[in-house]
Parts: sequence; C-alpha cells; structure tokens
Amino acid sequence: MKTADIQRRLGVAPDGIWGPVTWAALFTFCGCKDARRAKDLGFGANAYLLGFDISTPLRIAHFMAQAAHETGGFRWLEEIWGPTLAQMRYEGRRDLGNVKPGDGQRFKGRGIFQLTGRGNYEDYGKTLGLDLIAHPYLAADPGNSVLIAGSYWKRKGLNALADADNCEKITRAINGGLNGFPERLAYVERLKGLLL
Repeated sequence: MKTADIQRRLGVAPDGIWGPVTWAALFTFCGCKDARRAKDLGFGANAYLLGFDISTPLRIAHFMAQAAHETGGFRWLEEIWGPTLAQMRYEGRRDLGNVKPGDGQRFKGRGIFQLTGRGNYEDYGKTLGLDLIAHPYLAADPGNSVLIAGSYWKRKGLNALADADNCEKITRAINGGLNGFPERLAYVERLKGLLL
C-alpha cells in the first residue's frame, strides 16, 4: 500500500512521506493514548528504524506489534516494580548479568522491548554509546527505547522472521517464551490490515 493511503487511514495529511508524524500516528493506532509520548516515539522511530532495515510493511507490523504488547499499548516504558515474586527473582540472576545487590530493581525492564538486566544494559549501552549502567533510566526515554529495540531487532536477525511472517519465533526472541502470544498476533494482524 502506498504511504499516502496509509496516512489517510491513520488520519494524517497524505503527503506520501513516512516521517515522524506518520510514525506517531502509528504508535497511536497501536494503543498509545499519550499524544506527547506518541510524538516522541514517532521521532525516535523516524530517526532510527530505517537504519535497522525496519522499513517494509511486514517488518514494521511485527516490530510494532511486539513493542505494543511489551508496553501495554505504550502505557509503560518502565516496568512497574512491586516487587512481585517474579521481579524478586531478577536479583542475583547471572544470566541477566545481575551480579551486585540491587541489580534486579536497578536494571528492571525499560523501553519498548523492556530491556532487562545489568548485562543487557551494559551491552546495549556500549553498543549505542549510552551510559546505561550509571543512568539506567535512559533506557526508558522514548527515543532511546526505539534505538535499543531496533538494535536488538537487527542483532537477533528478526527482519528475516518478519519477512517470513513468523510471529511465534519473533515472540520467542523478544520474550523468551510465548507470553501474550495471542495479543501479539492480534496486533500483527491489525497492523497488516493497515499496512498491506
């Protein structure tokens, strides 16, 4: 489908340019109720996603579907800390790089893909030039969260899975299991209806 047609469906000026306004409208389409957050996420998506080759309708649909589910429709860019029993299990998890007391809460899920664990914060911080160890809250910044998620997506080879329309394997790569799979798949189908 042509960009101008997608823009009409999203209710934005059909200028044929896939820019920050179109991205913001897509975040709103996926459930973002906060206009400022949608705008900030839209600027981040416009700035970064093309660099990770997230540029075809299927790739965009799968990327956005996963992000929408992980954030509750873009309501939460930071995990709500109870702590719950599951969250308490983050503490001391060497597989997450949580080796210091307090790492579980300090490096809780943040961003549109819920980056979790000292090891991941350190890895993506170094890769992207962000000091996420000293300033973990930077992972919840809308622009940074899109950058981190795009980097994760590219590193894990998820464009190929999106091209194959394989929501199950993408979900396993993002989530480690199939938590919320029906909702993720529903987002994909809704986005495909818009974009294809």
